[in-house]
Amino acid sequence: MSRLLRLSVLAMAVALVALLIVPVLAQDTAPGEGGIIIEGNFGGDPQNLNPLIGNDTSSARIFNLIFPGFIGVDPSVANYVKGGDFGLATDWTISEDGLVYTFTIRNDWTWNDGTPITSKDIQYSWDMIASGLVETPLSFRLDIIESVETPDDATVVVTFKEADCTALGNANLPVVPSHVLPADFAELNDSDFNLNPTVSAGAFQFSEFRAGELVSLVANQTFGGAPEGVLPEGFIYKVVGDQTVLIEQFLAGETNVIDGPAVNRRSDLRASSDVNVYAFPGNAWDYLSLNFADPENPQPATAEDGSPIEQGHHPLFSDVRVRRAIAMALNVDEIIQGAVFGEGDRMASMSIPASWAYDADLEPIPYNVEMAIQLLEEAGFVDDDNNPETPRVAQGALFADDGTPFQFTLYTNEGNSRRGAIGTITQDALKQIGIAVDFQAIDFNTLLEIIDSQAYDAFILGWRNGYPDDPDQTSLFTPSGDTIGGQNFSSYNNPKVTELMEQARTLPGCDPTERAAIYHEIQKLLQDDVAYVPLYSIGGMYAARTNVDGFGPYPSQLYWNVDRWTVRSN
Repeated sequence: MSRLLRLSVLAMAVALVALLIVPVLAQDTAPGEGGIIIEGNFGGDPQNLNPLIGNDTSSARIFNLIFPGFIGVDPSVANYVKGGDFGLATDWTISEDGLVYTFTIRNDWTWNDGTPITSKDIQYSWDMIASGLVETPLSFRLDIIESVETPDDATVVVTFKEADCTALGNANLPVVPSHVLPADFAELNDSDFNLNPTVSAGAFQFSEFRAGELVSLVANQTFGGAPEGVLPEGFIYKVVGDQTVLIEQFLAGETNVIDGPAVNRRSDLRASSDVNVYAFPGNAWDYLSLNFADPENPQPATAEDGSPIEQGHHPLFSDVRVRRAIAMALNVDEIIQGAVFGEGDRMASMSIPASWAYDADLEPIPYNVEMAIQLLEEAGFVDDDNNPETPRVAQGALFADDGTPFQFTLYTNEGNSRRGAIGTITQDALKQIGIAVDFQAIDFNTLLEIIDSQAYDAFILGWRNGYPDDPDQTSLFTPSGDTIGGQNFSSYNNPKVTELMEQARTLPGCDPTERAAIYHEIQKLLQDDVAYVPLYSIGGMYAARTNVDGFGPYPSQLYWNVDRWTVRSN
């Protein structure tokens, strides 16, 4: 039994405090003797450790540590590079028409059972997607990629349906051990491999999964990205059911790394002499979505033949003056203080301040209650009884029958104190301008069903931008994403935005400066239309105990050099 496995068994059998046990390191740490990295996991058990299927944050934490990448990233520039860290691709060429990318991959990397990694391990991923037999979050790539071919073990040829500046991200298919996975793709859905991935090739390899407790990994000394060997002994991803407990365990030394600590406790981390903190502009953001279409008769934006479908109008929110009034009634600076304890950056539109395409000159929609009231009056929602306890009613509104009270249901997911605070502040603020809000925090899966059906008034949720960042939001704000179950659930549609999204995404040469200028125009249009009511991006933070050597993250890249980490005894 490995030392890591012995430790994890003892920890669960005796007490969580046993997780503090780490080896005493010599001055020059040998591979596999650099201690155990222990991270608390507030997200619950991983659902699927197979990168072809897993789609939750907890699963991604594990499979990103145990599987290699196809196209590597340089974290110092936050972009894909040839020969990038933890990636197989050493080079690639692009055809003149921008449709065909030909990748050359390394031939000196093996799976932990000794089998060489070849192009077949990337081809398997594409063939699985194309089969349509597996419930996979990767199926969207069928709309983007025409074909994947592997003429030899070191070559991968990806042909796209159209030239696209997001091509590298879409070509970055999972690398999986095809020699141990089933030839019948349908068998993947229930494969034992999904929660017991014994063959892998990352810095760590799978050791144990204890539901409701932990996932433990051990160092993989055949890791092709670390010719000098992987220094840490292992990694434990420990389930912690409460964010407060997660912080307390970290401060007590029961864990030694933390990702995205609760905003109300970050000051405690900064104040501790035993903690190193790294703060950065975050890539997660919260927003208020208002439904543009008729919630009583949800329809996709287009029919199968591409012709537009009449979607009706939401009686309250289809008028841009109403949406702007709501945005102006919200004191977003107050929301940032109340919801994330000041750990956020206000957003002027739907682009995060950390993005390279962010328009820093675009001012946010101002907080102006008097103007909000004036806009509601102009939109035909009046105070008919001079009673602040009753909502305004429609009188000459564009889409609401006269006498319709201005009241609606606002949802968010239960158990999220941050969004609960946003909802309460929003409810109180809108009451001040004569809008009655029934704010409900409900089960997350139930909320997703409501959103996917497009049968809602409004909700508060968030997005997390991918890494490396690409500002394309075609799926969020164009008709292509406006399907039942799609990401444009508010049914927003501005043909100019759709045109510019396409222009920026397919710009010949993909020059970032030229693309950024187009996205600046998009951001202004989205703000003018109040496609969402933008709120803030949440500041990112990583922290490690001071006995963790090698901790030196970049934004959105905590474990980029994890093979070089060591954990000293306290």
